[in-house]
Formats: sequence, C-alpha cells, structure tokens
Amino acid sequence: MSTSVSQLVKQVDNLVSLPGVFYRVNELVESPTAGMEQIGEVISQDPGLTARVLRMANSAMYGFSRKVDTVARALTTIGTKKLRDLVLATSTIDAFEGIPNELVTMEDFWAHSIRCGCAAKLLAEQSGRRATADSLFVAGLLHDIGQLVIFSQLPGESRAILTRAMEDVDETAISRYEHDQLGFDHAELGAELLAHWHLPELFVATLRWHHQPEAADRLQAECAIVHLANSIAVMAELDSTDIDETDAPPMQAGAWKTAGIDAAILPGVVGDTQGLFAEMRDLFLSPAA
Repeated sequence: MSTSVSQLVKQVDNLVSLPGVFYRVNELVESPTAGMEQIGEVISQDPGLTARVLRMANSAMYGFSRKVDTVARALTTIGTKKLRDLVLATSTIDAFEGIPNELVTMEDFWAHSIRCGCAAKLLAEQSGRRATADSLFVAGLLHDIGQLVIFSQLPGESRAILTRAMEDVDETAISRYEHDQLGFDHAELGAELLAHWHLPELFVATLRWHHQPEAADRLQAECAIVHLANSIAVMAELDSTDIDETDAPPMQAGAWKTAGIDAAILPGVVGDTQGLFAEMRDLFLSPAA
C-alpha cells in the first residue's frame, strides 16, 4: 500500500516540529496589538536563537553601518516580519538536524538550499520586490524540504528514484519519477507540510510550484523567482554562467518574464550568489555562539 502525502506529513510531524518560540513570534508578528518589545522578549528567552538573530543582523545580508547588539535593535533595523522569516529559516534547519537520512549529507542539502535562498533574494531585489526579498530567501532555503522528508521516511523508494533520475538526461526527471513511484513529488509534499505548520502562503505556493511556476494559480512571479534561483544555485556551485554546461535544472521559457527580470543579469546574479553564500553558509550552518 502506497504512502500518501497526508500520511507522510503526519509521520514527519511526529519527528520534527518547529520550536515553540517560532510559533509565539509568528503569532505576535501577525497580531495587530503586539509590539516589538513583546517579540523581542520572546526571542531573548532563547540564547541560541538570540545569537543567530544578532549574527544575521550584522551579516553582509544587511550591511548596516552600526553594530546591531540587541534583539530590540535588530527588530527596529530589520523589521518584525523579516525577522520572523529568518527565525523560521534557522528553526527549520535545526528541526531537521536529527532526522536520519542515508541518501544525502545534511551539509550538501542545506548548502544547495542556502544558495537557492541567496539567489532568490538577489532576484527579488532585481525585480523590485525588496519588501519580500527576505521571505523569498527563506522560500528558496525551504524549496526542497519535501525531498528531505522523502529521503528520511522512504529511503528504499528514494534510492530507486535517484537511481532512475541519474540515468536520465532530463534534469527535472526526479519529480517525474517521484510521481511514478509515489503518486506525488517533493514539491507537493513540502507545500503540504508547510501548510500543515500554518506558515504564510508565500512559502506554501513557492514550494508547490518551484518546478512549474507557469502552473501556479497565485504568487506566480514569486514562484518563478524560486524556480530560477534553483537553477542559479547549481550554476553558482559549479562556478558556471552557462546553464547548458551544467547539470542545473532547465529554466522554463518565460520564467524571467513572469518574474519581471531581464535574463541578461544571469551572470551577475551567479557571481553575487557565490559571494552572499560564502557568509550565509557560516551563518546558518555554524553552531550558534
């Protein structure tokens, strides 16, 4: 009997959950009556999270001229929703840290994910979406979370899927083989998991449609940005600005137009992604101090 998306979500929910501090922060951010002081107090109760928040606020991602040395100042300079999204990113990485997985190293998985997040942030800024650039960074970071669930919960099926995909010249084959083997793919599963966690619609939609942005019925430009970022992440890792010379997933024709970006910026975004990734990797994958 095959495992359904909802069954897998329930299985992983027994193993992985976001920390209570994230849900409290999210609730306060969405509340019309909560203030920055309340949000700062919740974050400050978690020393590890506080350290990460301050490291993020002082990173090249923001480039503030003055040192940000308190959570209150981080909230003031970054903003509550942006900080909520960054708390989500680090909380998710920490939550999945202990899940057993034989098929990919967590370092490799999150390195690609962070590159995708960096590229998505840069593309968002190029498209004039600076207000949602940090959210799209997190969307890029989370885009393959469904694949991690499949790897950990269905290792036998995953191994068969990866074996078939490695023999296929079509770099989008893994999703097709997931459908053949499981009846769904990692994009559907990841979106369902984030919906189950009651996360914002931007994350649910971009995960669901990051391989097929033209099929998205909402937030199509944002889905196209994460779609493009997924390919750019591979190009940045391989130090190439020619997608045809890499094994990066192909970019759908029209994705650049949907995102509202000129494709001519591709070489520059690949280089900028490499630069931003160098710092963000240490920020998210090094232990909080």
